[in-house]
Amino acid sequence: MTIAVAALAVTLLQAQEIKVPLRFDYYYSCEKMAEAMKALNRAYPELTTLDEVGRSEEGRIIWALTINNKKTGEPLSKPGVYVDGNIHGNEIQAGEVCLYLANRLLTNYGKIPEITEVVDRNIFYIIPVVNVDGRAHFFDDPNTPSTNRTIRIPVDDDRDGLLDEDGPEDIDGDGSITNMRIRDTLGRLRSDPADPRLMISVKPGEKGEWTRLGQEGIDNDGDGQVNEDAEGYVDGNRNWGFNWQPPYVQRGAGNYPFEGTGIKAIAGWMLARPNIILVFAFHNNGGMYLRGPSFKAAGELPQGDIAVYDYIGKNMEKIVPGYQYLITWKDLYSTYGDFTDFTNNLVGSYSLVGELYQPETETYDGTLKRKEEERSQSGAASEGERQRLLFDDNVNQGELFKEWKAFRHPLYGDVEIGGWTKMSSRLPHPFMLQDLVHRNASSVIFAARQTPKIKMDVFEVKKLGGDLWSVRVRLVNGGAIPSVTYETIQNKLYPIDKLSVAGRNAKVVSGGVLTDAWMNMVSYKEFRPEVQMCQVPGFGKVEYQFLVSGKGDIEIKYESRKAGTISKTVALK
Repeated sequence: MTIAVAALAVTLLQAQEIKVPLRFDYYYSCEKMAEAMKALNRAYPELTTLDEVGRSEEGRIIWALTINNKKTGEPLSKPGVYVDGNIHGNEIQAGEVCLYLANRLLTNYGKIPEITEVVDRNIFYIIPVVNVDGRAHFFDDPNTPSTNRTIRIPVDDDRDGLLDEDGPEDIDGDGSITNMRIRDTLGRLRSDPADPRLMISVKPGEKGEWTRLGQEGIDNDGDGQVNEDAEGYVDGNRNWGFNWQPPYVQRGAGNYPFEGTGIKAIAGWMLARPNIILVFAFHNNGGMYLRGPSFKAAGELPQGDIAVYDYIGKNMEKIVPGYQYLITWKDLYSTYGDFTDFTNNLVGSYSLVGELYQPETETYDGTLKRKEEERSQSGAASEGERQRLLFDDNVNQGELFKEWKAFRHPLYGDVEIGGWTKMSSRLPHPFMLQDLVHRNASSVIFAARQTPKIKMDVFEVKKLGGDLWSVRVRLVNGGAIPSVTYETIQNKLYPIDKLSVAGRNAKVVSGGVLTDAWMNMVSYKEFRPEVQMCQVPGFGKVEYQFLVSGKGDIEIKYESRKAGTISKTVALK
């Protein structure tokens, strides 16, 4: 009855019309996520476009919502901020952060000055659900908190010539895949006297009571193994076309880079938007903001880029209490074929991964964060799990843990099934969702306020004699992010920014970097002095001096792939 009532409540909630401003006290299914994006697009047609980026393996549409004020510039003339989530199908709160960000920007445009400014100056590309198949199956099918991560590409995990034929199953029909245990006097576990829902390790010489059998399921293919060949596994965050490694090096890599049709479509979509300079990819869990590199052999980033990441990362730690700003390979683990390595090295962006949610915040001990303890190899419960049960009992009224119940298993005989449901463990309860999505969206907004903010100042036009003029130009960046990443310059990924001077009746005879305006020291360029290639550093400036022969008007033009174009006309008189 409890399950039926819960299912009816979810059905009634999802049947409600989606209205703007959106709600964030529940999780959107894959279909409702698409409807919510369409609702935002309908409500703000002057600020948004909704694009079909591509299709998944099962034919579902990957949607992208673009937020741009056309009155302040064309799309590719502004810094691009790309945000996505849910590349792993079970990481559904990542999609909610992206959707909340879009809702926050749009519903507060023209109301909150900081949001109005960040929307006017940037363009936002938001893909809330990368793995649309995974999200759909996570909602629609029974799952554990960690299943349905993969791209839906079949893989023969047990090498028996069959594909995805023996995954976990909801054999008791309660809507979640929990765990099985069997009575075993020689087992290494016994019921915890303080809470029989938990199991603790037996002491030497003590009689056992239980053995864990793993997740719910049966032996579908008759090979004597249970749950050994589930869906996939091709990992959407190991299949990108930069430093991809085969499966014997990187689990989940797939057969070749961009094997995932959705992954390939998103890569092409991003490369068609060369103005993208800031990337956020949201995952779960752990409470981290990660920067690259993702593997040690890549070496450290240029110092200029580290300074930018440090500035943003350390501020994000303040915006989201408890989250840590870390380096992927050094503080977590190495990965290959990683999305943010692709965006750093082939898109030329500053890229961050947000690992959402800290399960240790599920407390019932008077603190805001309990201490996590490692589970023993036998599967015995930790003190942290004991606290989580108290939290679930008293804060969630027992909603997320299924009590152990007897079941007659076709292979094992009499077993018990119980444990944490699919909406637990890696996901915050919906009552905790609002804080999570707001704080992490605020991190994106803070970083977006740091995109290149270039101003051009022609601060001297001086006649030197005859028809020769000295023209001095200053480019100033009000953002923390430079106009070109230092890694882009190091790797020669694309031509850097260009500052040029031209006039119908004028010719640049010399030009270069003004290194000391007071001492009139200039590092002149030998060839084509009318064109100067440059990078404008974060919170910094660059100055140039041009010697121009002629008269009339000249055009001074700054062109940047990431920071836009500025043009000024100056009269030589």
